[in-house]
Amino acid sequence: MFAGRASAAGAAVGPMVAGKGGKFSVEELYGFTKKPKVKKGNSGKTDQGDDGKKGAKEREESALASQILVAARRLMERRRLESFLQVCGVAMEQSHMTYRNLGKSGLRVSCLGLGTWVTFGSQISDEMAESVMTTAYDSGVNLFDTAEVYASGRAETTLGNILKKKGWRRSSYVVTTKIYWGGQAETERGLSRKHIIEGLLAGLRGSLSRLQLDYVDIVFANRSDINAPMEEVVRAMTFVIDQGLAMYWGTSRWSAVEIMEAYSVARQFNLVPPVCEQAEYHYFQREKVELQLPELYHKIGVGAMTWSPLACGLLTGKYNEGIPESSRAAMKGHAWLKEQLCSDEGKKQLSKIKELHLLAEKLNCTPAQLAIAWCLRSEGVSSVLLGVSNTEQLLENLGSLGVLTQLTPPLITEMDALLSNKPRNAKKEGRT
Repeated sequence: MFAGRASAAGAAVGPMVAGKGGKFSVEELYGFTKKPKVKKGNSGKTDQGDDGKKGAKEREESALASQILVAARRLMERRRLESFLQVCGVAMEQSHMTYRNLGKSGLRVSCLGLGTWVTFGSQISDEMAESVMTTAYDSGVNLFDTAEVYASGRAETTLGNILKKKGWRRSSYVVTTKIYWGGQAETERGLSRKHIIEGLLAGLRGSLSRLQLDYVDIVFANRSDINAPMEEVVRAMTFVIDQGLAMYWGTSRWSAVEIMEAYSVARQFNLVPPVCEQAEYHYFQREKVELQLPELYHKIGVGAMTWSPLACGLLTGKYNEGIPESSRAAMKGHAWLKEQLCSDEGKKQLSKIKELHLLAEKLNCTPAQLAIAWCLRSEGVSSVLLGVSNTEQLLENLGSLGVLTQLTPPLITEMDALLSNKPRNAKKEGRT
């Protein structure tokens, strides 16, 4: 299917090489060539035991039937996904996953990651979540993002159960989580050393318990805290890393000034600096990722891990004719999105989206693929987090990798003219 760590669901079936006469045997067709082994005694004959020859034969037939059933299911899943991709006009070999360093750290992450916000533990079933994660991993995705507040911890539990069930090597994927919110008391939230040491260690250990992991790869400070001195925050994060509960730490929704201050404090006191900032980024949210973060990337090596590339589904066109009942804007707790869509600015954005859809048609891709590829082309973006509710949507989004090569400078200029919101660097223009 998609190139990456494994070839895809179909690759798990194994090579299919025609036997004599160009025909496939049952074993060759379903991906295995040897019958299950039967326990043998010292004499080399089958150990009948209490079951006798009849019991051994039944066990052999049962094991063979189970293997056929599993392989058949995999084959059916692959054919179903192939048919879907053909309908979308996406070639199976089109999307080769690429990997980028997280900022200027040595951590290699897939340029497309999988987020669990809204979906895992709430919007989709655990079975669908497992299908999505399996397809993502088989397609080369190695980055999975979550937080303790997502679905009140159920997102972490779902993610952890899937990771345990799949048995993937811990070294082959990256798990990130976030902290900030805690209890109701004044001292149970924020980024004070007390809350980070008490709340983070307890919360992170709670997260690790739900995730069924010994550590997370990255822990993010989920917004800044004006009440906590920066040195206190950086020392506390360094302590968490020294304890072996995380490999790196990053920031989320921090300003460029705050990130630079954290870096300076870390260098001054020989502490661990942040490696990444999580930021919202799409057609209508551009300034931070396109102006501020590239400068931080070049100066101190902080990378960008962006989220909401489709603006909560706005860029897919699902809201062009109103708000569907099954959409995110109709969900409880998302009234802000509904208000935004109904505002004057929202109506202007919908008009621009329709024009972008025409551009996507010329490129022979979907609007979602164009929007995600547009995010990937930005300098300093290490990975774009996807939020999907089914396997078909994930595969469509992964197809954006094939669109990235089509985003030539003239095309980007055309899109900027259409959007009319390209951020301007006043300092650079002044020097010119």
